[in-house]
Order: sequence, then C-alpha cells, then structure tokens
Amino acid sequence: MQQGDKYCSSCAAALELRESSGALRPVCPSCGRVVYYDPKITAITIVSREGKVLLMRRAGEPQHGLWSVPGGYVDRGEVVEQAAAREVLEETGLEVEITGLVGLYSEPGKPVIVAAFSGVEKGGRLAPGTESLEVGFFAPDDLPPLAFPADSRILEAWAKGPSNGGQASPG
Repeated sequence: MQQGDKYCSSCAAALELRESSGALRPVCPSCGRVVYYDPKITAITIVSREGKVLLMRRAGEPQHGLWSVPGGYVDRGEVVEQAAAREVLEETGLEVEITGLVGLYSEPGKPVIVAAFSGVEKGGRLAPGTESLEVGFFAPDDLPPLAFPADSRILEAWAKGPSNGGQASPG
C-alpha cells in the first residue's frame, strides 16, 4: 500500500492492492470502494532584485541546509497565489505581490505538484523565518547548492521569460 488508509472508510474492511483504472490501487474487497490518493500542491514564488533571485536555506527536512525557492504546501481551501505569497513572508520576511504563473511542475512517482509563480517585493524586511536558516538574493549563474532538482528547472523556465514558459526576466 502506498500511504494512508489501511481500512475502507465506508465499511471498515482491510484494503488490498488491486488493479483499477490501469494502476495498482487500494481497493476494498468487501464493498469495492477504490481509494485514490490526491497529490499535494506546493506554491513557490520567484522574486528578483537587481537581477538576483531570492532563495532560502532550509532549516528542516527534507534537504536540510540546502537552498530553495521560497514556498510550501497550499492549505485546503486556500487560494494558491495567496499561499505562494504567505510562504514567502513566513520564510523570508518579505511581502510580495504575485505577478504571474511561471508553470506547473510534477515528476513521475512524486506526490507533489509545484505551482511556480513570479512575484515582486511590496514590503517587509528580509530575514530568515522559522523554516529558514538564511535568506538572500543570488545571481542566476552563481546559485548555491539547490535542494530539489525541480528548483533548477523552474529557475531556468523563469529566466527564459514569458515567451518561453516563464513570466519574468532576471535582468
């Protein structure tokens, strides 16, 4: 079983892995209910200042001590753009306005979908939050070690600008 439920929420029978809709999924042998696991959505925001991009050094796992674009999970019922701005504030101290969608990113076998936005500073004070060891702006060609492979792909798309899948130019 992948994660979560061990028992059917409809009849309490133990779930079994069976083929359903072209994949192995938890299925109730008693009532036939199929359990579909929803992906988690993460919202990140790329903020630039004088041609440099805002990054935060992760204080927690996964990838403790490595750098990443500010972001985090979207709460149930939360507007994705608001989550993206909230995460920047919590992790870096900066208030931002979301200006566009850079793209949506996912990887085979991974339960997370990343919604990447571009944003501009509107206030606040640059300082690490509870989930950050350090925060700072870095030149796109001189980035510190990044936490996730998707970070590199997303920053590359952003740097290309709107005509090539990004929303802002770093320079």
